Amino acid sequence: MPDASNTLNARPDAPRSGTALLVMDLQRGHLTRVGDPGYLPRVASAIGAARCAGIPVIHVKLGFRPGHPEVGAGNRVFSALPPDAYTEDDPDAAIHPDVAPVPGETVVVKNRVSAFAGNDLRQVLAAGSAGHLVLAGIATSGVVLSTACEAFDLDYRLTFLADGCADRDPELHRALLERVFAHRGDVSTVAGWNRAVTGAAA
Repeated sequence: MPDASNTLNARPDAPRSGTALLVMDLQRGHLTRVGDPGYLPRVASAIGAARCAGIPVIHVKLGFRPGHPEVGAGNRVFSALPPDAYTEDDPDAAIHPDVAPVPGETVVVKNRVSAFAGNDLRQVLAAGSAGHLVLAGIATSGVVLSTACEAFDLDYRLTFLADGCADRDPELHRALLERVFAHRGDVSTVAGWNRAVTGAAA
């Protein structure tokens, strides 16, 4: 019996021809891991191109309640964080102002690595008939990888913005793009994707 709370399962014949740009974990704390000064301007340009082309921009960020009641002791990554990390009062949890949402754009809060974890992202995508996800974010080996694996299994079409993703391990970043992501979707540069979508919108 279908899960009535799952919009995609409840409407298996719903058209999913739209595109959405997911910009993930572009929070102040995460950006300290990026040594490339051109990274943030590139992602900002992708966001601008999406807005120009009428493509929805969905901002995904990591967030917890004070004391992290969502996190069990068995979670080796998040249980090691201070109890006030990535709560509403934590300045490092804020999305950087250069890539911040504008009024009307959706912000989705996750409480694990994948963009789909602990939230209604699937319902948001279904409501917008989005079947093609364009992924950018920090880190390539974290939120991008986890989100891509889940989205691929959910039959989304994927595009990865290679230089819109970043990782503290450049070799791992390259290997994921070439050996994993290229087999699950299209890999593009931000500039190439910007030209494609703004040209299509012209």
